[in-house]
Amino acid sequence: MNSERCDRAAASPALAVTFEEVVLPHLEAAHRLARWLIRNEHDAEDVVQEASLRAFRYFRTFTGGSGRAWFLSIVRNSCHGWHGSHLAQATDPFEEQRHSATQPDVDPEMLMLQTDNVALIERALGRLSPRFRELLILRELQGLTYRELSAALGIPMGTVMSNLSRARRALRAALDDQLKQQRTAAWE
Repeated sequence: MNSERCDRAAASPALAVTFEEVVLPHLEAAHRLARWLIRNEHDAEDVVQEASLRAFRYFRTFTGGSGRAWFLSIVRNSCHGWHGSHLAQATDPFEEQRHSATQPDVDPEMLMLQTDNVALIERALGRLSPRFRELLILRELQGLTYRELSAALGIPMGTVMSNLSRARRALRAALDDQLKQQRTAAWE
């Protein structure tokens, strides 16, 4: 048992956890969240690194509960700080998997449909407000519970539920608009 764990265990036996146990299992989820919020692969890596350093620096403030929600809230706040301190660059991220020559053999039509669906969802998510986008990403892609969302965002659970409902309606409307645009473009 390391000294940090001993100190925390002496203060409260329920908090006998280490930084590695609380944060490291959620690095991939943190990276996915940052990538969705920042919209740039390299910046997302920088944000996760910055958030990890913050989490390490302030690990003593972790009072138990969901380590995932605690760490993802730090990542979320780091993303918001990143937007304020860095100019957003309008670039299309290179998707290695999509452009790789080593993709498994797949039906080209199915691959095209999957790629189109992903692009459609990404465009629709991009049209949402940042608040709605991050709620949907944290809930639907990261799998946070309502309680974890409440803790991560610092808002009451009722607000989480009502905002998620509005975010889902907004996403449906954005998807409908995207589909209408596709149909219109196909007929022209």
